[in-house]
Amino acid sequence: MCALAARRVVVDLASHRRVVITGIGAITPLGMGREGLWKGVRQGQPAARRITRFDPSAFRSQVAAEIDGFEPTDYMEARTARRLDRFSHLAIAASRQALADAGLDGTDLAGVGTAIYLGSALGGIGFAEAQHQRFLASGIQTVEPSLALAVFGGAGASNVAIEVGWCGPTMGNANSCASGLIAIGEAFRLIRAGSAEVALAGGVEAPLAPLTFGAFDRIRALTNRNHPAPAACRPFDRARAGFLMAEGAGMLVLEELGHALARGVHPYAEVLGYGTTNDAFHMTAPLPTGQQAARAMALALQEAGLSPGAIDYVNAHATGTPLGDAAEALAIRLALGDHAAQVPVSSTKGLHGHALGASPAIEVAITVLALERGWLPPTANLVDPDPACQVRHVEPGGEERRIHYAVKNAFGFGGINASLVLRRWQAERGQGQ
Repeated sequence: MCALAARRVVVDLASHRRVVITGIGAITPLGMGREGLWKGVRQGQPAARRITRFDPSAFRSQVAAEIDGFEPTDYMEARTARRLDRFSHLAIAASRQALADAGLDGTDLAGVGTAIYLGSALGGIGFAEAQHQRFLASGIQTVEPSLALAVFGGAGASNVAIEVGWCGPTMGNANSCASGLIAIGEAFRLIRAGSAEVALAGGVEAPLAPLTFGAFDRIRALTNRNHPAPAACRPFDRARAGFLMAEGAGMLVLEELGHALARGVHPYAEVLGYGTTNDAFHMTAPLPTGQQAARAMALALQEAGLSPGAIDYVNAHATGTPLGDAAEALAIRLALGDHAAQVPVSSTKGLHGHALGASPAIEVAITVLALERGWLPPTANLVDPDPACQVRHVEPGGEERRIHYAVKNAFGFGGINASLVLRRWQAERGQGQ
């Protein structure tokens, strides 16, 4: 059994390079950009609806969270947009937003260590599916020549690198629904180790295609609560029946603190710790004891130099699946011990759905804004909390609360667990803020 140390781990943060978040980019069903996303969270209107991208009548689940009003040419040249698929469109758009938000769009970073870390469970699978239909109907000559370049795991990160001209390391990980958080965590460690000064990191997903959607429906991972659509996704609720598939992108600018302060920018939050483990149990079901998910949280706390009692808020992965939500609630209680009873917990997937690898990056952005703005979002559609998901839920209307430290969880198929610890940015003496 793993040890979940409840003692305070003393870490001298001054001995490490510090990493802050200075830019937020988001293309989501709730809204676009930092303010569009936050406005959607504050309004609290779920984006779920009957699927319009294709006819879902053959499936148990017929609802999803789709993005409206996204125009790729708002973020790239028309010839680039024609060459790339929706997955890379979303990656570039969210990255451009994040760079603009950080005051770095168009900035020459020659001589500055840069990196692009991007997570996605499925990458360009939607485009590949459409091309496969062409192939079956009319042969190989009708297939887009760009297909081979759109489906490899590093396509999104590579296309962002080409677009922004960054020559540092790029990485595309495919760690299921934890991939966006793992990208952020690994970029954090890269900067902290001195191998980069600035990184674009996050997650992107474009999975709304019939075969892909149907595959998740086939294993009964998706909600079948089609009516009313806005109530389809119900994390932590007795009536939860599966997750609501979505598309989306969340990209953040991570920056070494000194580099950020020298530019005179205001960080949103500081990244303090990151932990990842594997259940080594089952491809789809979480470890019932929650032990390894809890250990991921404990490792993140240890790296942050915090005891469980320091945590003010947990932004949960909770997707609305019967097994997953209960296992995460148990993991939170294991990791935080007696303090768990006082820590507000919420999931925002009832609003924006589950965009697989992009979800944790979008939710890191939401958590960062909750830290900065002092308001905790509630769990949408939580009407009848399940006793099996025993946590201290955020009040239904949200909570005005000044918090300092937050944990963000992400879990994925294959038993992948990841957690991130964030701190509200507070300028310190001698930093000129």
